Amino acid sequence: MITRRLVLAGTAALAFAGSASAEDWKTKYPEITFAVIPAENGSGVTERYGPFVNYLSKELGIKVTLRVANDYAAVIEGQRAGNIHIGYYGPASFARARLTGVKTDAFVIDVNADGSKGYYSVFYVLAKSPYQKVEELKGKNLGLVDPNSTSGNNMPRFKLNQMGIDPDAYFSKVIFTGSHENAVLALAQGTVDVAANWWNADDDSNLTRMLNKGMVKSADGTVMKKEDFRIIVKSDLIINSPYAYLSDLPDDMKAAIKKAFLEAAQKDPEAFKKLSDGKNKPWEPTVNDDYNKTIELIKFVDNLRKKAS
Repeated sequence: MITRRLVLAGTAALAFAGSASAEDWKTKYPEITFAVIPAENGSGVTERYGPFVNYLSKELGIKVTLRVANDYAAVIEGQRAGNIHIGYYGPASFARARLTGVKTDAFVIDVNADGSKGYYSVFYVLAKSPYQKVEELKGKNLGLVDPNSTSGNNMPRFKLNQMGIDPDAYFSKVIFTGSHENAVLALAQGTVDVAANWWNADDDSNLTRMLNKGMVKSADGTVMKKEDFRIIVKSDLIINSPYAYLSDLPDDMKAAIKKAFLEAAQKDPEAFKKLSDGKNKPWEPTVNDDYNKTIELIKFVDNLRKKAS
């Protein structure tokens, strides 16, 4: 016969088991590493993510250490080795991780101010230059970002291929600058004649974020403005960046991480706003399959490069 006492005892046992389970993963993982791709300089990333990492530590009840990766591959290899528990990827670097066997799962995706979940790759030139289209840049220098950057390498190569252009043969030099910020600076200072970068909207891009901080100066030291740059190419829509945790983390730990991210905008609005200068809406759930088209994109670009070599 089932009595009220038995039901209460069973409920208490389940609650204890849940609590014990949480303590189990916290004992096993008293500290985890959260790594971010180098979209901007190291101090900029630390300033942007510091408050959120503090929030995450508090919500999870363990120490979360922020690591600003040297390049996109560092996040991939860090997760492959199990040293990075949560990674903020670009779409192509996440696709590369999955394609090369890294056991990582996307769990939330960035959401733009208008509710969309995509962005674009653009080619900038200086407004004072004579260049109005890519066809006028043969023999000039192209600034890309990183081999594993979606908007800074893979999509630009895909777009150029659609235009019948092999960048390594068409341009005098193709330079990987290391970050989106460096690509803009290389263009501003005349190291390159055209540069690839990410762009969400007219008032939300890597360029506008840099301009708002007064970071962009010409070779003579003049602080530059948005009207000093011109977009000459804009790509098709790219799916937004994911956050991904290691697949083999305990299920209840992954659930706690995902919950903390999904509740961040409500629980710590200031920390959340700082991540995107207040441009993004709260994160939404995502899954690995959402990045299958990006996997096909990087396979295509890989094949292009093999043919070229």
